[in-house]
Amino acid sequence: MWAVARRPRWIALLLLALVLAGVFAALGKWQLERSIENGKPLPAGTETRRTLDEVTTPEKPVGSTLAGQKVTVSGRFVAGDTTVLTGRSGGGTYQAVGHLVDDATGASLPVVIGWADQRSDAVAGGDRLADGATVTVQGRYYPAESPDQDSFEQGEYSAVAPARFVNTWKAFDDRMYGGYVVAGGATADAADLGTIADRAPTREVQFDWLNLFYAVEWVVFAGFAVFLWYRFVKDAWEREQDEEREAAEAAEAAGGAPVDAAAGPVDAPALDDGTADGAPVDDARAEPGRR
Repeated sequence: MWAVARRPRWIALLLLALVLAGVFAALGKWQLERSIENGKPLPAGTETRRTLDEVTTPEKPVGSTLAGQKVTVSGRFVAGDTTVLTGRSGGGTYQAVGHLVDDATGASLPVVIGWADQRSDAVAGGDRLADGATVTVQGRYYPAESPDQDSFEQGEYSAVAPARFVNTWKAFDDRMYGGYVVAGGATADAADLGTIADRAPTREVQFDWLNLFYAVEWVVFAGFAVFLWYRFVKDAWEREQDEEREAAEAAEAAGGAPVDAAAGPVDAPALDDGTADGAPVDDARAEPGRR
């Protein structure tokens, strides 16, 4: 069989199979690296407090690595733009969201100030900070939430949605941050509200079994490419063996009994003419009726 495999045609096909196997193996390696990378916890850089303008800019989306980042921002709360949210976790029946104008950029930023059990108390807490004085807020920065249509139809809000605040805030200059800040205890105390229960984001990530399965699948494909070449070569060899055997059987059937070329020609059998050891033949005895 290997004599067939050494032919140029099959050598070229082997090179193609090896190239395909190499590509499949590289894809398997990439999927394995993805599986391992996805299984690693995200870095805990969010616990280092930074100023807001160091980590983001207005209108920039908030990525997963930035969610829960500790930030500090200074600005002024706009009077009359306090929004009350219901149905949120973190404490209280009502939570006050203020409209903060960042001193560094002039952009608007929603700030969850604190919570209260009465709506009027939540509104009063937000208004208490909107006295025109500069306030420094320390808290965590989170991605913007989508508006809750059901709450909107009922006249209540439950999501910190800058897209909705654009239509409800009175003072707005078209520049908005892509997320919002949950204020810490100092800001809540200044507003005479309860502090929102907030903690560091969870960084545990489960091992990505799907990528691992894909990696094994690509390795199987790589092995199958080489096996397919071997199967083609073996099929060609077996086909040639069958053709040679059929040709030999056809030649044997056409020529009668097989001839043994080594035995040489076969002599004709000698006739018994009455002689022995080369003695001359007596014509009288050889021909009956003659004396």
